[in-house]
Amino acid sequence: QVQAMASGGGSVQAGASLRLSCLASGSDISSNCWGWFRQIPGKEREEVARMFKNYGITEYVGSVRGRFTMFGHNAKSTVYLQMNELVPADTGMYFCASIRCGTWSPLLASRGWGQGTQVTVSS
Repeated sequence: QVQAMASGGGSVQAGASLRLSCLASGSDISSNCWGWFRQIPGKEREEVARMFKNYGITEYVGSVRGRFTMFGHNAKSTVYLQMNELVPADTGMYFCASIRCGTWSPLLASRGWGQGTQVTVSS
């Protein structure tokens, strides 16, 4: 089972940048597909970005396309989400997970979603 723990969030002003990290354990990260998700209290968790195996194609939801970049570092067992030009609508708790390739379906370990990291963007 692949465990994923997100970190790197913070409170920033609009226009700032943050880089989130997702430390993965239990698998060679390049052999999995990965996704970043975010959740605002009272709302469903939503997709943000995904990456295919072997650090292949990355895809982004429309609201972050052109501002966010997802990439991986196999030696560090870490998947990153570089977030630039942050806006208040990017605020939320961010989670990462191994996903079923070609979908947004998370492949969660028995303990469910791993640790998320809070991003707060103020105007």
